[in-house]
Amino acid sequence: MRIVLLGPPGAGKGTQAENLTKIYGVPHISTGEMFRTAVKEETPLGLEAKKYMDAGELVPDSLTIGIVKERFLKSDCAKGFLLDGFPRTLAQAEALDQMLEELDVQLDTVLNIDVPEEDLLIRLTGRQICRQCQAPYHKAFKPAQKEGICDLCGGQLYQRDDDSEATVLSRLEVYNRQTSPLISYYADSSRLTTVSGDGSVQEVTDRVKAALENLQ
Repeated sequence: MRIVLLGPPGAGKGTQAENLTKIYGVPHISTGEMFRTAVKEETPLGLEAKKYMDAGELVPDSLTIGIVKERFLKSDCAKGFLLDGFPRTLAQAEALDQMLEELDVQLDTVLNIDVPEEDLLIRLTGRQICRQCQAPYHKAFKPAQKEGICDLCGGQLYQRDDDSEATVLSRLEVYNRQTSPLISYYADSSRLTTVSGDGSVQEVTDRVKAALENLQ
């Protein structure tokens, strides 16, 4: 299985990726993982990317696609891969297609996990963490027995700045502006598979499995 994973922040891509890698025996490749590995192995591209990362700058697309290619050539990708976090823009998608053509590799599908924005807001803005023991909570899905107080240690619960409604709305706006056009791009080439991300983790996994099995 060779899959590109799409979906907005809060859609549950990471959780589904973990389940799919176990089911299909292919590696989950995230942008961060690729960069960290390339830097750790001190490949020429990794060392070049490190200069941008250390400066807090975005790694250029041309360099990123080179690191993706390095990763695809590793032995664990022989049976496939699950690519998460790349591409994020149309330019990156086009570069990825060109690179895959050079490798004589075809994507099985681009899996888009779709969740309504109002549900994403509930998921992302409801998260809380204990200041003392770092235990995770959620106002809607895993509330503390006593509001604002950790069940485990009695510590104060707080919300991270990046989980505030204003920040979440900004992240979704960036996604919709930059990444959602990829949905049309891959749909036009009949490579898009969209599944609903509503429901439990297992319900979504079952939905994804059924959709992927229909491709075979």
